[in-house]
Amino acid sequence: MPNAFDTEITEMAEALVGPWRQPRQMLQAQTYDAHASIHDDATAQKLGFKGGTIEGPTHFSQFAPLGARLWGQAWFESGCLSAHYRAVCYEGEEVQAIVSKPASGARQCAIQMVKRDGTEVLRGTASVGEPSAPTALEARLGELKPLADPVILRDVKLGQTSKRQTVRMAFDQNMGDLYPFSLRQKLAVITENSPYYAGADNPWSRAIIPMEMLSVLFQYRSKDDPLPTKGPAVGLFADQEIRLVKGPLFVDQEYEVEREVVALSGSRRTESAWAKTRVFDKANTLVATMLLNMATMKDSYAPYQDEYRQLYGRAPG
Repeated sequence: MPNAFDTEITEMAEALVGPWRQPRQMLQAQTYDAHASIHDDATAQKLGFKGGTIEGPTHFSQFAPLGARLWGQAWFESGCLSAHYRAVCYEGEEVQAIVSKPASGARQCAIQMVKRDGTEVLRGTASVGEPSAPTALEARLGELKPLADPVILRDVKLGQTSKRQTVRMAFDQNMGDLYPFSLRQKLAVITENSPYYAGADNPWSRAIIPMEMLSVLFQYRSKDDPLPTKGPAVGLFADQEIRLVKGPLFVDQEYEVEREVVALSGSRRTESAWAKTRVFDKANTLVATMLLNMATMKDSYAPYQDEYRQLYGRAPG
């Protein structure tokens, strides 16, 4: 059986360090609510970015070889990446994944991704199984400022749940308006490929879905039962945690997903809905979860100022 990865990993006294990579941007044609997204150059530039941004979970692939080095097969079965996105990345920029070595016997450690100039793209935790300490986003949820004076999210309620949806990812299946490409197309450009992703020559005798593509699978039908947000407006992933509970997840297998709003928060520029996605197999066993903070940019919602004044009787402060 082949090794999971042939990625060159540098071992330092305190950390494992992956190679410099240039992630590919595959969402130029992404649309939602019938308009372009933050990954479209023109849309991104209107909001003050240099161009279309690399989608956050694309970076998760660079951590997979490091997780596999630390924890072996357990990484693919119960691994978790929990990340706060700190800066956007553009196609052509080089980034590097860094994992702090866990203490002896520990199931969790700190992670970081940086650009060549030292800019921190993300920070968080990697873990396997049930670590004794909270993950990065579990800790962050406890520190959030509640959303005050919502405009875009004024009709979204804590505890709101979606209907269960059936999802599947085959190799040549286009994943729709949100993800206008296939798994096979992604594997042609993924930063860290693996024979485990391509066929049955692995411990489970079936091709497995890379962690970055689990985000695609879990979001695949999200617009079939959307949250009642105001729009059109542009959102971006600000925080994301993907946890395998009974993994891995397999190519061309049906799963069911359901979502719950578990937090609402805000900042000067954004309104955020935090959704917990739970993923079940055909036997109704929980196999994975995802926590996602979709932060919607206030400036991208044209009537934001007027509607704020109508709702709250003053200009936004």
